[in-house]
Amino acid sequence: MTGTGQATSLWVMDDDAAQHDISAFGMRSGDDGALVSGGSVPGLSRPAYTLHRPDGVGSPVLIAVPHGGRAYPAELMDRLRHGEAAAIRLEDRFIDMVGRAAAASCGASLLIAHAPRAMLDLNRDTRDLDPGMFRGGLPASGAGAAATGASGRALPRQQPRWRRGLGLFPRSLSGSGELWRAPMNAPEAERRIAAIHVPYHAQLAQELARLRDRHGYAMLIDLHSMPSLPRRAGLPQATHVVGDRFGTSCASAIAACAMECLNRAGVGSAYNRPYAGGYVLDRHADPRGGIHALQLEIDRARYLDGEGRPDDDAIAHESDIVAALARDLAVLLSGMGVAAGWPLADAAE
Repeated sequence: MTGTGQATSLWVMDDDAAQHDISAFGMRSGDDGALVSGGSVPGLSRPAYTLHRPDGVGSPVLIAVPHGGRAYPAELMDRLRHGEAAAIRLEDRFIDMVGRAAAASCGASLLIAHAPRAMLDLNRDTRDLDPGMFRGGLPASGAGAAATGASGRALPRQQPRWRRGLGLFPRSLSGSGELWRAPMNAPEAERRIAAIHVPYHAQLAQELARLRDRHGYAMLIDLHSMPSLPRRAGLPQATHVVGDRFGTSCASAIAACAMECLNRAGVGSAYNRPYAGGYVLDRHADPRGGIHALQLEIDRARYLDGEGRPDDDAIAHESDIVAALARDLAVLLSGMGVAAGWPLADAAE
């Protein structure tokens, strides 16, 4: 990418995104057909997320996109050692475009984060903190109590991702090394958590509960993108990965349905390897309580061109696959009476 103006158009959120959302969904209030924004991106007059609800009864499915945010304050970019290149590597680049089109096609609710992953990773526990990133001690969240999941139980500590440089506040990337020119302080970290993490997860929980109350069950598709995976001997390359936290975030029939849907679409698929899902699924899935969740990873080469720009036809194709998956899961759930909850004894260990 060359030229400051061109780079800015790619890495700063087109907020015109908010205006595009109003044009597509309408600025409405109430339970149906709502466009709701919340939280804030520190340093910008931008919401941390936008939630879209379809008109009418809609679907029991919520598509969430936690890593597609492109609302970068100039101050944040100035602090990155490698600037735009590092920020883009952290993103699930333009996967929100797939999510938007899929939700519009199948009538699912849609939750899109606008805050970038470089600022805060929404798929991490607030206790997943790298001590080396802070001057003057860790923020209070690092010693706080575990968040409570949808089932009402305290979440266990996950294996810390900060040791690999990708905790709540990403610190390093393979091939790039340290991301930041200087450490951050605890008050700044707390501001980001309060402005982004807390409201996003509160809205996600609220919407899943609303869908379950309306339909008797809810289905979360946590949508991500990934770099191309290596080919496996004797097997087609996996371009889509379904994760269910090794059988704990949904009934096994749901994961099987997802894999069958991808097979019908003619794409290479994998199950829980190398991505099984993370904090979002741990926190919000409650199969016994009627809330099921999957993570879906899509190879970026499936919908971006060689320059990393969105390919309209490829995005349409991928969104068709995601929309078909959402429809299939909604039909499966309605036919199996999930409101009572499925036992997890048949789930993968």
